[in-house]
Amino acid sequence: MIATGAGVRPLDPQRRRVLQRRIRIVVAITIGYNVVEAAIALAAGTVASSAALIGFGLDSVVEVLSAATIAWQFAAPEPERREKVALRVIALSFFALAAYVAVDALISLFGPREAEHSPVGIVLAAVSLAVMPFLSWFERRTGRELGSASAVADSKQTLICSYLSAALLVGLLLNSLLGWAWADSVAALVIAGFAVREGLEAWKGDTCAVPVSALTGERDVEACDCC
Repeated sequence: MIATGAGVRPLDPQRRRVLQRRIRIVVAITIGYNVVEAAIALAAGTVASSAALIGFGLDSVVEVLSAATIAWQFAAPEPERREKVALRVIALSFFALAAYVAVDALISLFGPREAEHSPVGIVLAAVSLAVMPFLSWFERRTGRELGSASAVADSKQTLICSYLSAALLVGLLLNSLLGWAWADSVAALVIAGFAVREGLEAWKGDTCAVPVSALTGERDVEACDCC
């Protein structure tokens, strides 16, 4: 549990078990979805010679690694003991994602290659844009109440995946409709910078403190707005 100052009332054991079970469920869904997403994106990207789609598929692989780390942590009887290791792995996955996206975006922006249209990629990006924000919100909300820095960090990883989905969708649409192949590269560079910031926060262990009412001692999940 993340310390939030004196007088914090621990979670009820039954409530803690419920929250841990929710984390395991959302992580399992995230892993399953990203495995399918990676396979489709890598195949479609290869067919269309789309660096953006291939990068998106590799991002899904990174997301699987991050989610698998959370699954490993919460498989232990006392997941708090594995919190630091989980945060380190998540931070490194953020850095790897940022490095790849930045290099790939620069190659796409200044290189000679030009991606073909990909209807499959457009549909995949649209579906991911609808699914990923919900998974991120659910895990973040549960992680806040549970007081798990690693779960909150992993939810940010999922949120970045939704940003990448939006950037990919815009880039593929602009390329298909207007021939602007550079659009997704510019958006990807912005996302890479955001990923570096989140990676640094995860490495340091920065996360939302779960606010507690001074009058009632109850946890106020909604009041936490730093994530």
